[in-house]
This record gives sequence, structure tokens and C-alpha cells, in this order.
Amino acid sequence: MDFGLKGRWALVCAASKGLGRGCAEALAGEGVNVVITARGAEALEATAAAIRAAYPGVDVRTVAGDIATPEGRAAALAACPQVDILVNNAGGPPPGDFRDWGREQWLAALEANMLTPIELIKATVDGMAERGFGRIVNITSGAVKAPIDTLGLSNGARSGLTGFVAGLARQPRLAGRNVTLNNLLPGAFDTERLQKTLAAGAAKSGQAADEVAAKRRGAIPAQRFGSAAEFGAVCAMLCSQQMGYLTGQNILLDGGAYPGTF
Repeated sequence: MDFGLKGRWALVCAASKGLGRGCAEALAGEGVNVVITARGAEALEATAAAIRAAYPGVDVRTVAGDIATPEGRAAALAACPQVDILVNNAGGPPPGDFRDWGREQWLAALEANMLTPIELIKATVDGMAERGFGRIVNITSGAVKAPIDTLGLSNGARSGLTGFVAGLARQPRLAGRNVTLNNLLPGAFDTERLQKTLAAGAAKSGQAADEVAAKRRGAIPAQRFGSAAEFGAVCAMLCSQQMGYLTGQNILLDGGAYPGTF
């Protein structure tokens, strides 16, 4: 199926690795020009080179910097001629016990995982509406649907973004102008972040990392971890011209791990 995206421009945040990279690669595969951001310049340039080699017909631009800062956001927006597609993404805050967190930790989590996406949405959404096309995908977490007790910072910040998007997506001035806002909620995907989490779990429990990983996979009905490529494919689908009637939704990609009906 032709997603009807060739020649459009996407800003993909935290795209040098993992799920962000998967989204950037999938969009480039649909002929979308991409501006990719990350804090690490070396990994970012390596990813850009790989995308250019795989899809020589698209324009790939890089912006190294912290998207959670005003300067980082300004640089990313300036590099994109127009933002037709916005993929909000940022690494999650560390796990722990809320009794140990102070105001500084909460503000950092809110800045990265709630306020930064809102600022980028604010900077782009009305332009999308004026042009009659816009797709915003926020990468949040399966923990929004099924909170994890040690991820209180992430649960709180990402749930705040989810509530904000639910209201904004339903504004007729956006939905009525072919601008959609949806959230992608990943479960366990085979990324560098997951490997670090598994290693930490192994160190804490005294088990081998392979045992911890096998136990985690066994708890997923699909009996495996997801791949960044399949996550990116779903993101690209949500950005397609065919998805103009889907907005304000939370799409859970977790191999069936969430046990609920709704």
C-alpha cells in the first residue's frame, strides 16, 4: 500500500537508536524527508548515513542536541523546512521509589516526557492545520496503560501527556483539517534500553542475564521482544494519508502482554 507520504517532512526526536530510529527508517522508506535528533552526535551521524544509503532519494538532516531544552527544540525546528509529521520521543526517567525523588527529579521527568512534546506540538500543529495535513505520534509507554510501580516518574509524566493529547486531538480546528494526534505505547522491545534494564535486573537478582531475558519473554504471549523495525512500521502507518480518521488514540504494541479487554 502506498501511504501517500512521499516528499513530506518529518521531525523524529531521539532517533539515533532504538524505537526513534525505527520510526525514522520506516518513514524514509515511504519517501519522507527526515530531520533526526539525538544528544549523541556520533551515533546520530551513523544513523543518518545508514538511512541515506538505504534510501538515497530522501533528504536526511541531523540536529545533535537535547530536545528537552529550548535551544535543542529551536535547532530541530529550524532544520525542518516544514513539519508535516512529528514523532515525539525521549528516553524515560530512571526507576526508583517516589520517596527518594525530589522536586528536581520530577521536573526533569515532566520536562522531557510531557512538556517538551507539548512545546513541539504547539510549534507545529497550527501550521499543519493550515496546510491541511498533519500527523503527530507520541512514543509513550505501555506503563501508561498498566503502570509499573518502580516507574512512577514515567507513569506520571507520560500520563499527563496522554491526557493533554486526548483533549487536543479532538479540537475540530485540527481533526477537521486532517491533523491527527495519536500515542504509540511500546511494551518490551529489543533495544539498548531494554538490554540495560535486563542487565540491571540480573545484577540485582543474582541471575544470569539470559535467564532474566527468558523469563521476561516468557511472560509475553508473543513469546518474544518486539523489534524497532516493526514499531517503526506501525508509526509510518499512523502517519499515512489513510489514517486521517484515527485520532486521539493510544495504540499499545506489547505482544499481548497487557491482560485487559479494553
